[in-house]
Amino acid sequence: MSWLVLVLSGVLETVWAAALSASKGFSKLAPTLLFVGALILSMGGLAYAMRTIPIGTGYAIWVGIGAIGTAVYGMVALGDPVSAGRIVCLVLIVAGVVGLKLLH
Repeated sequence: MSWLVLVLSGVLETVWAAALSASKGFSKLAPTLLFVGALILSMGGLAYAMRTIPIGTGYAIWVGIGAIGTAVYGMVALGDPVSAGRIVCLVLIVAGVVGLKLLH
């Protein structure tokens, strides 16, 4: 159960990062509220998962999922640059996340 919560919390990190950008410095109410809600759920899930998953593994996986999700969201939805180098780097992060899970 902790692993599922950790993955969902990582996905919520992507949500709050995107909402933070959309809030335009907390000047837009709806994205600001989404940011706060997703942040609370994401951090709460991370805290729950770390009850049974070591901190180094849990935090690294949480950050990795959030970073990958946010980068992909930026490229797909916001027109961030897409290049072979960026894709390779994201694949390396995925490999690190999978490796941490397998070595746990």
